[in-house]
Amino acid sequence: MRDVAPGGSRRLILDTAARLLRAGGYHQTTLREIAEAVGIRKASLYHHFASKEEIVEAVVNDGVRFVQDAVVAALAGMDGASPRQRLKAAITAHLTALHGQRDYTTASFRVFTFGATPVPESVRAARRAYEDVWRNLIAELQAAGALKPARSPDLMRYWLLGALNGSIDWFRPERFAIAAIAREFSDIVLAD
Repeated sequence: MRDVAPGGSRRLILDTAARLLRAGGYHQTTLREIAEAVGIRKASLYHHFASKEEIVEAVVNDGVRFVQDAVVAALAGMDGASPRQRLKAAITAHLTALHGQRDYTTASFRVFTFGATPVPESVRAARRAYEDVWRNLIAELQAAGALKPARSPDLMRYWLLGALNGSIDWFRPERFAIAAIAREFSDIVLAD
């Protein structure tokens, strides 16, 4: 990726690309469409990004980073909190960031396959790093006795992240409060 200061034209291109990728996916979103929506010529995109794949990679990584940063920040301020409180805080932060940055996060899910192009290592690394946050939290829950030791940590992580990320399809703020969802999901995870 080219070294360009955050914000400005680069951020506008990514914001626009995220919105278009969310709506149309990888194959339906073209560089020409992104450029037209931004209000620049297609050739001007190359001042900021070398290719469509580089734009998509940045959008996907930002989508993951927005959610990870929120969850890590929520957990950082919870020393001494109960396992249930920490789990609820992580779920709340995940859902808040997921829906607060909906263009990026939804685009991240829709374009993860990158068409015929192999998924870039930076995308795999970003996803692994975020899964590690949940892997550590689940291990902490098991060590505290909040989760039964017989529960598979990997299956719990897949299930929980799948359920949280699946809310992209059904969550509507006028129907559900994120705090209520977080409480309910925490209760399901930590049920005896």
